[in-house]
Amino acid sequence: MLRASLHARPPTSLTSAFTHTRFRSFSALSTPPAPPNEESDNSSTSSSSTHASTSSSSSASSSSTAYNQIIPSLSSPTGGPGRAQTRPFSTTPRAEEFHFDTHQFVQRLEREGLNRAQAEGIMSAMAEVIDESIRNMTSNMVTKAEQEKHHYTQQVDFAQIKSELQLMEKNDLAMIKAENDRLVNDIEKLKQRLREEITRTQAGVRLDLNLEKGRLREETSGQDQKMKEVEYKIEQEIAGLRTAIQASKATTLQYLVGIVTGGAALLMAYLRFRS
Repeated sequence: MLRASLHARPPTSLTSAFTHTRFRSFSALSTPPAPPNEESDNSSTSSSSTHASTSSSSSASSSSTAYNQIIPSLSSPTGGPGRAQTRPFSTTPRAEEFHFDTHQFVQRLEREGLNRAQAEGIMSAMAEVIDESIRNMTSNMVTKAEQEKHHYTQQVDFAQIKSELQLMEKNDLAMIKAENDRLVNDIEKLKQRLREEITRTQAGVRLDLNLEKGRLREETSGQDQKMKEVEYKIEQEIAGLRTAIQASKATTLQYLVGIVTGGAALLMAYLRFRS
């Protein structure tokens, strides 16, 4: 696309467009760029003056004027000439990194009809715009080393978590096993206590049953003894009644025999008396 635009437009329009784009890009930047080298500025100024004296076109002089207006803004963030730019919180100057072949780009612009200063100005503006774009794009990105470091840190954390989980699992299993053994021992103790209670209860019930059987036997034997005594008394009473009845019968017979004998004697005496 750059090659097509270079061939489609004349050199003057191309210079104006690039210069205007560079000016707008520098005015939109929030961070001031690094100051350029003084030797390159001097060489660019001298080459620009030589080319301006030899060139007769008004468009080239206007492009040089626009470029000369931009150069002071590169040397100082406040726009004042001769003031070197300082970077806060840093004392080491940052090395410039180019993402394309700047020399070839400058030569190409010179082949299109631009002078050395204009070509270097356009190249510098393009380099700074590309650097700013790349910084904006990579501001939310991480490097491969940081990613690998983060990945290694995550692996270490995962390994630590895994070891902690395994240790917790072993501890939990040991605690559960100990608790299970304790519960089994408690259950065995409860079973043994229940057996003892059942045995004690059975022994108590048997003892109570035996005592009750003995008491019933004693009561039965006592009742039998009383019944025997009553029977003996009844037999004695019956024997006494029999004896009394026999005695009554004998007495009655005696009285009857005496009465009959006396009656017979009286009857015989009466009959003898009448006869």
